[in-house]
Amino acid sequence: MPIRKIDILCYHVVTMKTRLERDAIGKFPVPSHAYYGIFTARAMKNFQLTGQKAPRVYIKALGFIKEACAEVNYDVGILEKRLSQAIIKAAQEFQHGKFDEEFPLDVIQAGAGTPFNMNANEVIANRANEILNRPLGTYDPVHPNNHVNLSQSSNDVTPTAIRVAALFLLVELVTAVEKLENSLRAFAQKNAHVIKTGRTHLEDAVPITLGQEFRAYATMLAKTKKRFMKTSEELFEIGLGGTALGTGITTHPSFQKKVVSRLAKLTRLPLIPTDDLCETTSGMNVFTALSGVCRMLAIDLIKISNDLKLLNMGPLAGISEITLPEVEPGSSIMPGKVNPSVAEAVHMAAYDVFASDSAIALAAQAGQLELNVMTPLILKHLLGALQLLTNTCEMFRKFCIEGIQVNENAIKRLYEGSLVTATALSPYLGYEITAELVKEALKENKSIIYILRQKKFMKEEDMARLLSVDRLTKPAQIDSQLKKRIQDNEEYQKFKMGLK
Repeated sequence: MPIRKIDILCYHVVTMKTRLERDAIGKFPVPSHAYYGIFTARAMKNFQLTGQKAPRVYIKALGFIKEACAEVNYDVGILEKRLSQAIIKAAQEFQHGKFDEEFPLDVIQAGAGTPFNMNANEVIANRANEILNRPLGTYDPVHPNNHVNLSQSSNDVTPTAIRVAALFLLVELVTAVEKLENSLRAFAQKNAHVIKTGRTHLEDAVPITLGQEFRAYATMLAKTKKRFMKTSEELFEIGLGGTALGTGITTHPSFQKKVVSRLAKLTRLPLIPTDDLCETTSGMNVFTALSGVCRMLAIDLIKISNDLKLLNMGPLAGISEITLPEVEPGSSIMPGKVNPSVAEAVHMAAYDVFASDSAIALAAQAGQLELNVMTPLILKHLLGALQLLTNTCEMFRKFCIEGIQVNENAIKRLYEGSLVTATALSPYLGYEITAELVKEALKENKSIIYILRQKKFMKEEDMARLLSVDRLTKPAQIDSQLKKRIQDNEEYQKFKMGLK
């Protein structure tokens, strides 16, 4: 009979060396070498849902919290110095990734993130005892609950860790957005002279420069970047010290202020104690606000990538005003075909952010009375969205924006063959006459400039001045003398009379 995966798994479980640990429910086996303990082991058994673990940045945030709490608990006189020092050393190692493999829990788990918190408590406790020359699993002299979790609850630790982790990721995201913005702005400046056909409703509209198009994209991102910075201000308000409900039960009177101050120094973030611990424990709208800005950025990215796909469309049967970088062959059946693969990936990432935003909104509104137990779902989708957007902005910039080629000949051909200059003519020729010229140009399949030359309504130098880049793409005062010369022109008067 063939060997099944389940048989291999059962073999490892049976042969693996274990230690028995005890909790309020009873005894449970834990791998002998594991730094995690019984709470984590039970959670591993109970919650095998997504196969996705907590982000590394969240583990790091938990390590900072445990270090800060150990320092302050010693400072206020409720934790022995040697225990505090051992916990601090273990927490620092925890922050730096030494025990990442000891953090195996599924991100979807028991409410309020209690398994995550206890996972950190157990690993740090076991490592602290090891530092004090005690074997794993003894929890003496350092206990996960009594010492590592002292003055804390999962209910204040988890929202705090989400805030800290989100702020770490937000720094990276804002940097990525700024780099993308700068690349778009540089492209805009380089192509400020390239006049082209502007389009509304996907129809020819009025002239615009390629620089103006891309500058608008850069401005979108600049505004969204400001929204991130504004939202981050509320994230700085930390509810650590609220413990179970926000009342601060089991904490020293000075604990909250001291621990937030210490956490700020450790993380180098401008953290401040919240004015209302109960609100930070039960209210999750700060995360929905941040998620909302993530959604805005996703919309910006879709807008930009959509436009680039349209401008790139071709290479022969479309617009093809720009050419996006070739990053991979585009088809398994059509030789030589190249697709806008990076722009398409941007769309998919953005849609994933939309899904995360919906999940966060549902989780945030699910709070009941003094607690919202959906924080693991919030951390999964919020931290995931922040990281995904950072990666997407970096990919978009490196493999798309910075490699765009401008097809000036195609731009010129489409522009000169279009009717987009008609709007600029209207103040001088009048709406009705300009409309007649447009109809004639369409009928004869000629440019409106060609028709205008045929009509001889104005001199070449007047036409050149009227259709200059500055007049076509910027506000310009109507030249009354030029208007009078045109409308006094004999050919113009004949044409006008013919319309009556």
